[in-house]
This record gives sequence, C-alpha cells and structure tokens, in this order.
Amino acid sequence: MGQTPRNHQILGCDLPNGYKILVITFIYLSYCSILQVGASIHEYHTESFIRRSNSFFFHGGSEGLYASKPRSENDKLVSEDKPINGKSFIRFESVTFRRTKHSAEQKNAMQQRTGLVEAIILEVRDRDKIGGSYLNSDALCCTPELAKDSSCKVGEVIIHQNLDNPNGPKRLQAFFEGKNEELTMPIQTIEINSTGMYYLYFMFCDPELIGTVISGRTVWRNPDGYLPGKMAPLMTFSGLMSFAYLVLGLVWFLRFVQYWKDIIQLHYHITAVIALGMCEMALWYFEYANFNSTGSRPMGITIWAVTLTAVKKTISRLLLLMVSLGYGVVRPTLGSITSKLILLALTYFVASEALELVEHLGNINDFSGKARLFLVLPVALLDACFILWIFSSLSKTLEKLQVRRSMAKLELYRKFTNALAVSVLLSVVWIGYELYFNATDPLSELWRRAWIIPAFWTLLAYIILVVICVLWAPSRNPTGYAYSEETGDDFDDEEGIPLTGSGVKVAGDLSNMVERKERKTLTAADHLVFGLSEDLEEDKRE
Repeated sequence: MGQTPRNHQILGCDLPNGYKILVITFIYLSYCSILQVGASIHEYHTESFIRRSNSFFFHGGSEGLYASKPRSENDKLVSEDKPINGKSFIRFESVTFRRTKHSAEQKNAMQQRTGLVEAIILEVRDRDKIGGSYLNSDALCCTPELAKDSSCKVGEVIIHQNLDNPNGPKRLQAFFEGKNEELTMPIQTIEINSTGMYYLYFMFCDPELIGTVISGRTVWRNPDGYLPGKMAPLMTFSGLMSFAYLVLGLVWFLRFVQYWKDIIQLHYHITAVIALGMCEMALWYFEYANFNSTGSRPMGITIWAVTLTAVKKTISRLLLLMVSLGYGVVRPTLGSITSKLILLALTYFVASEALELVEHLGNINDFSGKARLFLVLPVALLDACFILWIFSSLSKTLEKLQVRRSMAKLELYRKFTNALAVSVLLSVVWIGYELYFNATDPLSELWRRAWIIPAFWTLLAYIILVVICVLWAPSRNPTGYAYSEETGDDFDDEEGIPLTGSGVKVAGDLSNMVERKERKTLTAADHLVFGLSEDLEEDKRE
C-alpha cells in the first residue's frame, strides 16, 4: 500500500482526525455485523453456555411464529410435493455439543448415558412453567430436595406441564455416551400449533459439563414462509410504499415534463429523492420476498437496500435543510455553508449506514445489542442537529421575507413551517410511544404490532416529501416561489458558493448586481428622456 496523504479530503472538505476515527469505528462495527448475518436459519459457531441459577443455558433463538394452517383433504393432495406448505415449525439440523476432554475422561466407557443436554422450546406466555417458582424455589434444575416434593427428575430442567395445554413447553433430550466428547442431536422437526413468541434454550444441569460448546443450526419457519413474524407485515408494507412512490413519481414526472422550461435547481433534488425512495422500497420488497422463500437474507440485495436507505435518509434531510435555507427560492446559492452541509451529510451517512447494517445484517432476535445502542446515539444526535438547523434557518428565512414583503413566498414558507412543526410533534409523540412499547414489552409479547414502529417513520418521510412536492410543484409561472434577481432576494452575507457544480461565482454575482443597477439606471433615463420629449411636442402643438 502507498503512503496515506497527510490531509484527507472528501469533496474538497478536510477530514478531521476525530472524524476519521469515527468512520473507522463504524466501518469495523458494520463489518462485524456482516460476519454475524442472522436469518430464520439460526447458526451456532462453537458458542458457550452461560450459568444461571443452578443451570447452564444457551439462547438458541427467539421469533414470532404463527400456528400451522389446518389442511383439508384437497390441500393435502395439492401439497404432497411440498409438505412444508402451511406448516410452522422449528427444525434441528446438525446441532452438535462438544464437552471438554477432561470431562469425558472422567466418565465410564461402559455407561450409555454420561451427560444430558436438553433443548427447551418455550412460548413466552408459559415462562412461569420453567423452574421451581411454583415450588418456592429459584432453581431451574431439579435437585434431590425438590424431587421429593414434585414429579421432577434429578438432573433435568424443571418443567411444570399443564395437562389442559398440550402445546406447553417442549423438552428434547440428548445424551453423551461413554467417553465420547461429541454429541449430535438427531434431525427432528417440532411443529408449532399455537401462535406466539417462541424462545429456544439449550440447557444442562450437570456441573461436570462446564466448558461444553454448541455448533450447528436450527431452522424456523412460519406457515407462509421463513420470514420471522415481526418482519412478515413489512414485506406487504414495502410493496405498498413502492407503489405509492411510483404514483408520486409519475405525477411529478408529468408535471416536470409539462413545465420543463420553468424548472429550478430545487426540482432536480426533489426528483432525486423520489427516485431513491422508489428504488429503496422496491429493493426492500424483493429482499423480504427472497428472505421469505429461502430463509437466509440475500447478502447483495440487503447491502444495496441498506445503502440506498442511508443515502435516501441523508439526501432527504439535506433537501429539508436546503428548502429551509431558501435555496432556489430566496437565494441562488448556499454560500459558505456548503462545506458544512457536505461534512454533516457525510457524517450522517456513515452513522446511518453502520446502524442499518447492524439492524438488518445482525441476528434477527438481537434487537438490543450493545453495538446497536452505541450506533443509535450518533444518529439521534445528528438528527437533532438537522432539526435545530432546519428550524433556525426557517426562522431567519421567514423574518427576511417579512422585511422584504414577499407575500407569496412568505405564505409558502409558513405552510411549510406548519407542516414541519406537525411532523416534529408527531415524531416526539411516536418516540414516546416507542419508549413505552419497549419498556412494557421486554419479552416481545406484542410482536405482531412491532412492525408498525419502523413503518411509521417510512410513512412520515413519504408524507413530508408529498408536502414539498405540492408546495414546490413545477408551474408555468414559478415566480411565486423561485428566486428572482429583480426582487433582490439573494442574501448579502453569503459568498456565492453553489451546492452543485464547480467554480466560484463571486465575480459573476458582482457583475450581475452591476448589470442590474445599470439596467435600472438606463430604464430611469429612458423614462426621463421620453417624458421630456413628450413635453416638447406638447409645447410645439400649443
């Protein structure tokens, strides 16, 4: 590798050392998340067991599963070639336990069973049926003392079976034999006949098995596919939003073509956001559809969808900020703040990209990991910066429009401000609801409603975009909102650095100002000469 330049630059902006460290950290976390891709196929790579009470357990996964669909005789005939259609199940494939060599050597080679490992499939509402709580004990494994007062067996996990509910906690047992160091569970499928949030735990009670690790995988499936229950509605939602963006794009395109001679620079940015939104929703729909049919996330489509989401979120916020600053309406350029805008946008893109990668390429049941918490904070902070800057810019723009008495533009910006204020109010209320939802549902018992939380933000972003499209729609006479040299709308405190294109337009702007002044002077002189000539003609007639 060649030497790294001393001063890194991105789009002409210097990259501070702190920013470089932030970028490297986010890229590293994103790379780690890609290495731990999760799906409805939960894979275990030499994972260790954790001690809890008098047991040792490993969390094998948790997903919302719908009950298998009942089949009629006709359905059975049709689906003979596809026996999994309509079934909901958890299948154990190549699940292997490996104990330490020291633990194996202590056993008798003539013994058939020298160590027990259990797989417990538990619906969250039956969590009180695991352990000795009903025996006034915190133990999870049966002890000789507890065995005297109950029907549990020493060395097994305590499960309180309810005879009225045959779909209660399910126990699968596997035994080490003799001095074998490895134990492989037989391939078996557990059908799910009751809708709920299911947890899978691998557990053992024998202290001599300390150091045992697990490898292999389990496959989880819903009746309509492998998509987890929390995510299943998002496929339909993504399809509907893709269609909504398509309708908006068609209407905008027709308007764009109809008044293409009166298009301003801002219209191109709006077009870009609509196109990105359309592609983003379409990619997510195909990503969910592929995931649902195969059980694994399609790496290429997922990364493209995640990246497109981060790009669209960044450009959407830039669009709101540019509109608030009056770009293309009360000023022709963004001036010296262009470099600050680019730096903020790049920072937000990196933070958002890292967070999206962790959320969509991490384990399905790992929604509250430390990496995600670490990445949520920078995104939330940057969103707050965008909001403060947007409303501060709107306040200044409204104030200057009032001073200049640009009533049409003032009314336009008042409507835009009101729409943004309502959206911020809704966002605050929804954030409060999210906090309440997560605080009151730590075990994801309300998993069938969880999809509404991310869907709200997508829908809100679409509504704000529609508002901007309505307010700044192309028209035959765009002088009501477009920047006009004649009205002197440009702000005098900017340097004239355009957001797009290259080159400095200070000299050009100065020449335009001089030209406007000369034009006004010549016009006044023409009126004076024309008036004097009329007076002379009138005197001659008299």
